Amino acid sequence: MESQNRGGFATNFGFLMAAIGSAVGLGNLWGFPYKMGANGGFAFLLVYLILAIFVGLAVMLGEMALGRKTGQGCVGAYAAMGKKFKWVGVCGVVAGFFILCFYMVLGGIVLRYVCGYLLAMFGSNNFGDPATFFGRFITNGGSMLIWFFVFTLLNVLVIAGGVAEGIEKFNKIAMPALFFLLLIVLIYVACQPGAGEGYKFMFSWNVKPLQEDFLKVVKTAAGQMFFSLSLGMSVMITYGSYLSKKEDLEKDALIVVVSDTLIAIMAGMVILPACAAFGLEYGAGPGLLFSTMQVVFASMGGFIGNFIGFLFYLLVFLAAMSSSISVLEGVTAYFVDKNLKEGKGGETGGRKKACIIAAVVIFVVGSLVALDGLGGGIEGGALINSPAQMLGIEAQGWSDCWLDFFDMLSEGILMPLGSMMLAIFIGYVWKTDTIMDECEASGHKAWGHGFFKFCYKITTPIGMLIVLYGQITSFFG
Repeated sequence: MESQNRGGFATNFGFLMAAIGSAVGLGNLWGFPYKMGANGGFAFLLVYLILAIFVGLAVMLGEMALGRKTGQGCVGAYAAMGKKFKWVGVCGVVAGFFILCFYMVLGGIVLRYVCGYLLAMFGSNNFGDPATFFGRFITNGGSMLIWFFVFTLLNVLVIAGGVAEGIEKFNKIAMPALFFLLLIVLIYVACQPGAGEGYKFMFSWNVKPLQEDFLKVVKTAAGQMFFSLSLGMSVMITYGSYLSKKEDLEKDALIVVVSDTLIAIMAGMVILPACAAFGLEYGAGPGLLFSTMQVVFASMGGFIGNFIGFLFYLLVFLAAMSSSISVLEGVTAYFVDKNLKEGKGGETGGRKKACIIAAVVIFVVGSLVALDGLGGGIEGGALINSPAQMLGIEAQGWSDCWLDFFDMLSEGILMPLGSMMLAIFIGYVWKTDTIMDECEASGHKAWGHGFFKFCYKITTPIGMLIVLYGQITSFFG
């Protein structure tokens, strides 16, 4: 690994912060609260925790071990295990590309809110009516492109710095900061009258939603867990390839999954109690992070509302950045590995050039997401129409806007397919011993051999099949 000049993490803490940063993103702070709100609260949480243990942990360990064993990014890692497996690695990189095409647009929106609340603390009324700002902003194509570009540029600056000097340094500051900011906002919300109803919704025993629509809750929780942990999109394999043989992979995988789940629950403990305190709906949908929370901060009033709003969106920005740079690294690593194998790109495999080219293509394709008003279309004041109108596609749930279209390709098909195949390969083709032997290469005795063998042969393939089935039926049912 060092002879190829691919770089690597300088410290275990740096790797953990980067891996946790990749897992902790908009999926936690945006997806988890609104999906929990729309799927019964406690019932959703219960299913989510079970799946994280018996599915998410196994896929996490498998990807990290595969990356370290081969010393390659996603495509190279699968190819090293056999040329016939290479297509699964390609799925991971392509999935990461499509994710970035909408994720960085969302990151730009978050950055606009951070700057807006910072200015509002000093008296600038740059939002206008908080109830309508989100709708007005997403149909302003020029503003959307500018903030999309700025967020993309910030990602390029981090990735161009390399693994230790760019990714690791950013996450060693960003992740502790995110945790403490989240804790501050959580404590403030907990002190609001009426917030207790939100905690009851989250933690009081209630499995009635499972009795009413078991499959809906399970497939939603499974999809959320899977996307939140950054699985199936080349990230953890790439990060694993930068690890030394001294790292205890089982411990690292467990820490990442537990930390990601903790942050997701904390995010729920901010947003759902805030909705209860200010009389807003738990299941408000994707707009919960933006329009709904903006109404909450406006209701707090004055400087304190703007200050809490600034802290909240700053931590969302840190989460979005830590995830997007990891996915961009997964895409960049493919070209770096390819260049090094072919003797191109100098000592670093042309990292900076590869990163810039990838970012430019992402910006061009992602502009479709930035310009369609998240489905509003030309009739809604946006500059372009949705895929349904532009391509003549009539499909429920994924043709109504370009964000959903790219999400269907990545989260809907490529990611669950890749992770399901990984579990099958480990359980039945490469055998679990391949992963356990890599874990013990660090000198640490593998403690989870029986548990992971059970997961790779039974729970993980079945769990991923449920995710894939749920996504396909949601998109094409």
